[in-house]
Amino acid sequence: MTRTTRLCTMALLVAAFALTALAADNNIDAAKSTLIATFKQEGVPVDAPFKTFSGRIVYDPANVAAASAALDVDTASLDIGDDAYSAEVRKKAWFDSAAFPKATFRSTAIKAGAAGHFDATGTLTVKGKALTVTVPLTTQNVAGGTAFDGSFAISRKAFGIGDPTWNDVLDDSVKVRFHLVSSNH
Repeated sequence: MTRTTRLCTMALLVAAFALTALAADNNIDAAKSTLIATFKQEGVPVDAPFKTFSGRIVYDPANVAAASAALDVDTASLDIGDDAYSAEVRKKAWFDSAAFPKATFRSTAIKAGAAGHFDATGTLTVKGKALTVTVPLTTQNVAGGTAFDGSFAISRKAFGIGDPTWNDVLDDSVKVRFHLVSSNH
């Protein structure tokens, strides 16, 4: 059951990951990228990666305001570290992966900050619920592409993720961390 709670939290993080999909004119290279949901269960942090996601980021450092991002995250790909617990998080009370197989993020505005820093605002949709989120990001050139790094917190309850009987065991806040690499073609 503890892992079930973790899976629910991870589902929320998947949605958050979708939010972070900001890369340069290229597809996100999932083999070089990571999307990790961290939640606390009984006060102990648990990291759970999403194994399957895809997206496109259009980014020109000379025109950040014209950037855009779209990310799709497979909600069934959250890996809690145990097959039975990972299967539990796919169930209706958690991600309901059969009815909602994807969490998505679509940017609506990108705002430049200090060199290499910006905020991406957009719609994060998880389990059929859409919320506006703003994610602080940093960018840097890496071999063969551009890397986008950041983190943000979301509420699993806001997306209807989790069984209320777990509320005393599992924190509502889920931190989503990402390292997205866009490949240059």
